[in-house]
Amino acid sequence: MRTDTSSGALPARAHLAPVPGEPVLDVVIPVFNEEKDLGPCVRRLHDHLTRTFPYPFRITIADNASTDRTPEVAAALADAVDGVRSTRLEEKGRGRALRTVWSRSEAPVLAYMDVDLSTDLNALLPLVAPLISGHSDLAIGTRLARSSRVVRGAKREFVSRAYNLLLRSSLAARFSDAQCGFKAIRREVAERLLPLVEDSGWFFDTELLVLAERAGLRIHEVPVDWVDDPDSTVHIVSTATEDLKGMWRVGRALAVGALPLDRLARPFGDDPRDRSALPGVPRGLARQLLGFCVIGVLSTLAYLALYSLFRLGAGPQLANAGALLVSAVANTAANRRLTFGVRGRDRAVRHQAQGLVVFGVGLALTSGSLAALGAATADPSHSTELAVLITANLAATVLRFLLFRAWVFPERRATPAKDDTR
Repeated sequence: MRTDTSSGALPARAHLAPVPGEPVLDVVIPVFNEEKDLGPCVRRLHDHLTRTFPYPFRITIADNASTDRTPEVAAALADAVDGVRSTRLEEKGRGRALRTVWSRSEAPVLAYMDVDLSTDLNALLPLVAPLISGHSDLAIGTRLARSSRVVRGAKREFVSRAYNLLLRSSLAARFSDAQCGFKAIRREVAERLLPLVEDSGWFFDTELLVLAERAGLRIHEVPVDWVDDPDSTVHIVSTATEDLKGMWRVGRALAVGALPLDRLARPFGDDPRDRSALPGVPRGLARQLLGFCVIGVLSTLAYLALYSLFRLGAGPQLANAGALLVSAVANTAANRRLTFGVRGRDRAVRHQAQGLVVFGVGLALTSGSLAALGAATADPSHSTELAVLITANLAATVLRFLLFRAWVFPERRATPAKDDTR
């Protein structure tokens, strides 16, 4: 019987214990009008897994509303080859196919690869091994590692690198290759991630990885050898357009905290020393102070730039208030997420309101400093104003950190369980 683990916190990573007679790995092959390539692909993959994979496996053909003989070929393969099954979808979409099959699969490790088998199959075992061992949550093949060997045209090479560069700059993604058709995920992770992924097409992979990374899940990358399929049916322009729309949608959702990624957080491993150390790691004073300082430096630079900009058309007090307000809202949001580890929309408005109170304290300090400077010097220079503001901001920064830590984002201590022993 399958256990429902779609709610509650993810358990600590652990080595998978194979169930006799059940597949450990389910490899999905999404296809659309691939009647010629499907048979050779499945038989080659099946032969490779039979020779190299040490656990039971299954290959699932996911037909994306094909209009040629692909459904008949898939059904024939499922009848003739042990461990192969097929499923038919009436709508197109790689993401839709993966979501459907992964959601129904009982295998603890779920993977997929393109039907053209552009990726060298020798990378398959290194791809899934970290998931089986409990080391990682997801695994991806990357064509952009230095040790990868890739054969493809200049246009596709440029598009791939440009896309991944855009992901890094817009969504702060750290994984190297979002669109390589060679990925795997642990089932308990998929059960929690899939309901959060909206895309049903080519952006599905990227959205899955971005959300997993933002949730703090571990993504393992495997350098692969990859040969471009010259007969690929992927339409680059339309795919790129949909990807840009997806990046905008995901970026906006992350910015407003609309995704409950906190429920995807993993505890430490099964070493009791790790578990006892966990409360001090993300909430420790040293780590919080470092994060606060980094954000504070960036906020101060933004504040000074805004002040200089506003000063062109307003007096010093109005320019100071406007620059401090804008930078304070961004500062509170950044510290909420990065320094104090608060995710989701719960209490977000309250935190911003409290952040504005803290902003008021900083405004009083900096405005008071400007007023004192004005009283001491009739016409202070712009550089003198900036020097005074920097000093006042340093004092305000210390006070802001103390208020953030003690009042806005206080550490929640777990309530000890009552001892029911008699």
